[in-house]
Amino acid sequence: MLRTHTCGELRKDHVGQEVILAGWVQRVRNKGGLIWVDLRDRYGVTQLIFEEGSTDSKLLEKAAALGREFVIQATGKVLERTSKNDKMPTGDIEIKVGILEVLNPAKVPPFIIEDETDGGDELRMKYRYLDLRRNNVRQKLQLRHRMMQETRKYMDAQDFIEVETPVLIKSTPEGARDFVVPSRVNPGEFYALPQSPQTFKQLLMVSGFDRYFQIVKCFRDEDLRADRQPEFTQIDCEMSFVSQEDILNTFEGLVKHLFREVKGIELEEVKRMTFADAIRLYGNDKPDLRFDMQFNELNELAQGKGFSIFDQAELVVGICAKGAAEYTRKQLDELTNWVKRPQIGAKGLVYVKCNADGTFKSSVDKFYSNDDLKTWADKMGAAPGDLLLVLSGEEKSTRKQMSELRLKMGEELGLRDRAIFKPLWVVDFPLLEWDEETQRFHAMHHPFTSPKSEDIPLLESNPGAVRANAYDLVINGVEIGGGSIRIHDRATQQLMFKHLGFTDEEAQKQFGFLMEAFEYGAPPHGGIAFGFDRLCAIFGGSDSIRDFIAFPKNNSGRDVMIDSPSTIAEEQLKELSIKVAIVPKA
Repeated sequence: MLRTHTCGELRKDHVGQEVILAGWVQRVRNKGGLIWVDLRDRYGVTQLIFEEGSTDSKLLEKAAALGREFVIQATGKVLERTSKNDKMPTGDIEIKVGILEVLNPAKVPPFIIEDETDGGDELRMKYRYLDLRRNNVRQKLQLRHRMMQETRKYMDAQDFIEVETPVLIKSTPEGARDFVVPSRVNPGEFYALPQSPQTFKQLLMVSGFDRYFQIVKCFRDEDLRADRQPEFTQIDCEMSFVSQEDILNTFEGLVKHLFREVKGIELEEVKRMTFADAIRLYGNDKPDLRFDMQFNELNELAQGKGFSIFDQAELVVGICAKGAAEYTRKQLDELTNWVKRPQIGAKGLVYVKCNADGTFKSSVDKFYSNDDLKTWADKMGAAPGDLLLVLSGEEKSTRKQMSELRLKMGEELGLRDRAIFKPLWVVDFPLLEWDEETQRFHAMHHPFTSPKSEDIPLLESNPGAVRANAYDLVINGVEIGGGSIRIHDRATQQLMFKHLGFTDEEAQKQFGFLMEAFEYGAPPHGGIAFGFDRLCAIFGGSDSIRDFIAFPKNNSGRDVMIDSPSTIAEEQLKELSIKVAIVPKA
């Protein structure tokens, strides 16, 4: 080894010892006859000291010539510092250097490699190998490592077997575009990279493996944002001979284990909520339960009073923002402009201030009396000092708009505390959802999700009302994982394909292997997949999964560090029997 200790290891107990350290120069402070060098490695920072009189002049010159990010080896004696630094673990000691060797000099880095850096996102992604030297970035990957190890520990204790599944598969419809890979030995044919190992984990259940898991790369060619990457990681799981309740209990246990072992938090009981209630009370299927502010429908109280905007609306719905009656007219105008943005799409916003003296002040005083507004306040559980916010319009879009407004108010009022964790199981999702563009039903989760047995007759008469044996785990308004009980017999699977618009030929071509497997004794089974990157981001208090991926891609799906994707040589294209023709987008 080129070192006897790491740069985060030495303490007062080591004073007097001769040690060898190796690492990167964090910074150099040169006071002429006195030079301090902060030496950094993955484990911490240790201060080196070179002092005129007690240090050889050539060694002093060598130290003075050091630059940021030089890789060096330093041999010396551990001293107790006279001026201690209680902000660093090694702050009680320093190393009086006797031998200094430059293992590799470095160019001046393009940004400061410290927690507070001057590098923008694109620059740091271009030099990601330098960004990863920063302590706060490295800690995120250390958290990811810990999460991975604790996941394996829990799953192993629950008798799950970790099985790797293929990366080169066939294209299957799972809600996003596939990344495809040409086959050289089969000209004109392509593999697809898996959006998930869905069919393989079901085949493992047919194989009798009983309990499978895998921490696996998945690939989806979709539009990117802070919580999406073209390649991401899942904790993928499947179980045989289980009910929905068994799966919820098992993986609630996993999440509680991770919180306990990684964050030292004992999670409360995970609540359950139906999809229908989530939409009715919060306007979305992943409600943030860190704060209340449930929806209240006001149609009966607000319509028929001459206010045409409400009278013509399919839905009038409000929320109560506790203690927000002090909002100024300027703040209320800003909220109104915010909900009217194209991204939200509301036509306007009605407010009611619940004054301390029991009176009400609203933006619709012309149409509603104080008694009218009191009925609103009573319905919404409002008290003096609260602020009521009301939207109206077509039901589906109004619920979405109010959902966004609720989250904004939660943020503005400081109710979305990152140190608080509120997990929730959302259950009883619709099996199918209608797509206006294609004018047909699509699977809300995927084609292998089992309908609730009592709802199967509705597939013919009212497909949109069929509920699925499907469930999502939500933490703080973020979907962390989702899964379902699967279809495990050929007849039901063929029925599902029929209602999804597959012809018998299409279903056979894409999924014949799975339906045939079902005829060889497929057990009842189900599973779940957790977004591992999102789970890490929740644990790390971040909105972006990119921070928890060693080499992420930007919002255009590019790796700016290695300049990928890129063109390939004509020779390679010929080998693959491919000719490139760029077709302009319509």
